[in-house]
Amino acid sequence: MSDPSMGRFDGKTHILPMRVYYEDTDVSGIVYHANYLRFMERGRSEALRLAGVHHMVMMSGDEPVAWTIRRIEIDYARPARLDDALEVHTRYKTLTGARLTGEQWVKRKGENLITAKIEAALITMTGKPRRIPEEVIAKLAPYLDEK
Repeated sequence: MSDPSMGRFDGKTHILPMRVYYEDTDVSGIVYHANYLRFMERGRSEALRLAGVHHMVMMSGDEPVAWTIRRIEIDYARPARLDDALEVHTRYKTLTGARLTGEQWVKRKGENLITAKIEAALITMTGKPRRIPEEVIAKLAPYLDEK
């Protein structure tokens, strides 16, 4: 049973609904550009959680590991505003070695506001890269869209 706050998968794309709050905006009522990083982080986290990959489990093993962003490329097309209902879309593309790549976009009423390409890496708590465990690969494989 999933929690509605986790969003949902539509095929291989995870969709997380969210609302723009006052705290997300600048003085003009437009979402501050850096807050899209937070929105996308939530989208990636909920996509992983819904796929069965839990951050706390990964950090509690014999060798605790965590995801870190290695690279992100963002294109801003349109601003989001206070009280807008948004959807954060996350699609994972590839899993190789210690890396996970994907795409994300934030939509308002079907219109793309931002698009991003991401590359995450799995690291130890001391910052050393680690191969993605087979059980994580197995859980994410059904959601990979390598097109």
